[in-house]
Amino acid sequence: MKYLAALSGLFLLFTLTTANAEDETQPGQRQSLNSIVAVVNDDIILSSELDNATRSVVKQLEEKGTPLPEDSVLEKEVLDKLIMESLQLQLAASNGITIDDSQLNTEIKELAENNGVSLTEFRNILERDGYSYQAFREDLRKQLTIMQVRRMMVASTIKVNDQEIDNLLATLKSSGQGGVEYHLGHILIAIPEAASPGEIQATKARAENTLQRLRGGADFAEVALVTSDSQTALEGGDLGWRNLGQLPSMFLDTVKGMQVGDISDLIRSSGSFHIIKLLGKRGDERHFVEQTRVRHILIKTDEVNTDEDVQTRIRQLELRLRGGEDFATLALANSQDTLSAARGGDLGWINQGDTVPEFEEAMNSLAPGEISQPVKTEFGWHLIQVQERRTHDSTEEYERTKVRDLIRSKKYEEELFLWLRRLRDESYVEYRIDES
Repeated sequence: MKYLAALSGLFLLFTLTTANAEDETQPGQRQSLNSIVAVVNDDIILSSELDNATRSVVKQLEEKGTPLPEDSVLEKEVLDKLIMESLQLQLAASNGITIDDSQLNTEIKELAENNGVSLTEFRNILERDGYSYQAFREDLRKQLTIMQVRRMMVASTIKVNDQEIDNLLATLKSSGQGGVEYHLGHILIAIPEAASPGEIQATKARAENTLQRLRGGADFAEVALVTSDSQTALEGGDLGWRNLGQLPSMFLDTVKGMQVGDISDLIRSSGSFHIIKLLGKRGDERHFVEQTRVRHILIKTDEVNTDEDVQTRIRQLELRLRGGEDFATLALANSQDTLSAARGGDLGWINQGDTVPEFEEAMNSLAPGEISQPVKTEFGWHLIQVQERRTHDSTEEYERTKVRDLIRSKKYEEELFLWLRRLRDESYVEYRIDES
């Protein structure tokens, strides 16, 4: 599924941000008034939404053993998340981006399977943990919609060329760090837009104070939760595992000189101060894949030839092959996959997952030299012959793919940060939380 990679961590994302737990409002809570806590362009955020989202965050932090910040700090963090969510959903609506029930059902089913449970078990787990299944569905719909907006507005603009890949590979190789990945914690302290020298100095003082607390033994995740202006604040500033090529360029020299557990000095960018902590480090590994060299003959249906006609023709070719005729000669003369036909039907070395399931299943069942029975796929009818198999060291190809993904991810994160900041700056947002 196109969302599978993103969905692997999505359950945590929306339970940390917008998942609505079943109402457990206590007497005297603001929930009873359900007042407006923020106006976001033409939308509003109600105290009930903020209370539900805050309870979800508190529950997750308690389960992780993360100390809770002051109520006002946590509430502000969660409200800012809800504001940014609202702005992105408004943009989705204005661009006609929606996630219909069919898409949603497919994603929920895949999410359940990815967690190793049935759909019924998945629903029961949610409700056991205090989450409404219907609220979960709508929260997932929102998150998928936001993913679509970000894909349209940011990801679709990201381009990576071969020269960039070559340059980064060369840099990593020369530094001896090509296969090393780093697990980083990150705190971002933003400088206000068009800040005066006094405001810049005040922000720097705040960042220096934060650094002193960390070096004095304060828990990094707890400080990030309270202090960081980054989108990862509610995750304790955890950036996950990253190659050097995935890191912002301003972090590179610092990270390469750090040991696990080290906390950096302040790192200044044009609009922020940063603090990073090296949480972990892991080294290079060779990457091996199982490959099959295979060839085929493909016959397609069309306006003239029905599926029955094609079956008859492919079975005649099968008989000729089993009678001893040369596969390459028949492929050249008959196969309608013109590219491979010119090579005697040869598809080259294929990795697992490179072909459609029906073709791969038949291919995997064959011994070298063996010819399949006719196999139907979405492309037509095939006769398949496995020529040989090998375990291939694809480290070079794997590294190029990984570096391409790292460059794209780095560019995406940088552009996403700027885009979200512009979106926020260009929107009307009025806080009314103090009036609630």
